[in-house]
Amino acid sequence: MSGSEVTHTAFPTRVVRHPEADVPPELRAQALRLQEQAWPSEPGEAGDPSHDPALAPYSLLLVDGAGTVLAALDVLSKEIGHAGEGWRVAGLSRVVTDRTRQRAGHGRTLVAAALAEIRADGADLGIFTCDRPLRGFYTSAGWRELPGSVLVGGTPEAPFPSDQWDKVTMAAFLTPRARAAAPRFTGARIGLYPGDVDRLW
Repeated sequence: MSGSEVTHTAFPTRVVRHPEADVPPELRAQALRLQEQAWPSEPGEAGDPSHDPALAPYSLLLVDGAGTVLAALDVLSKEIGHAGEGWRVAGLSRVVTDRTRQRAGHGRTLVAAALAEIRADGADLGIFTCDRPLRGFYTSAGWRELPGSVLVGGTPEAPFPSDQWDKVTMAAFLTPRARAAAPRFTGARIGLYPGDVDRLW
C-alpha cells in the first residue's frame, strides 16, 4: 500500500505507508530527524534504529505537497495469547510530530490513519502504551484507555512491564470476538512479549 490522500486544514496531505526497510531514503531521513527532536540519541547510539523484523514493522508518514514529513509513526504486530485465546494485535511506536508544526492536527490525523490501517490489516485489536498525559490525545483519535491494564514486554524469561513507569494502556477492539472479550483485557496484565529488540511498544 503506497498511501492515500487525506485532507487537513487548508492544504492537502497524504498518508504514506511503507515497510520499514523500504521507506524511501529522503522520507526516512526526515522521520529520523523528527525522532531525534523528540528523543535525542546518546553518544554512540545507532543513528538509524530499526525494529525487529519479526514484528512486521511498517512506517506511516504524513507528508505535505512539498514532500515534507509532518508526522511519523511505526506500526508493529504479532500474535499473543490472552485469556486462553490467541489474538492478532498491532501497536504504535515512535509517534512523533514536527515540533515546529505542532497543534495543527498532524499527529491526530496520522494516529487516526494508523487505526484505520490496523483495522484493514485484520488485527483483532490495536494496543500500546503511552505516557499518561497523552491519553486524551489518543482518545481523540479513536483509541480508548484500558484502566488498570499493564502490557508486559520483553520476553517471558525477562519480562519488561509497562507499570514500571507512569504509563497507560490504549486499545481499540476491532473484531466482534475482540469486542466481546474487551472486559478480559481491562485491568489485566497482558503478555505482549515482543522480544529483546522492541522490548515494549
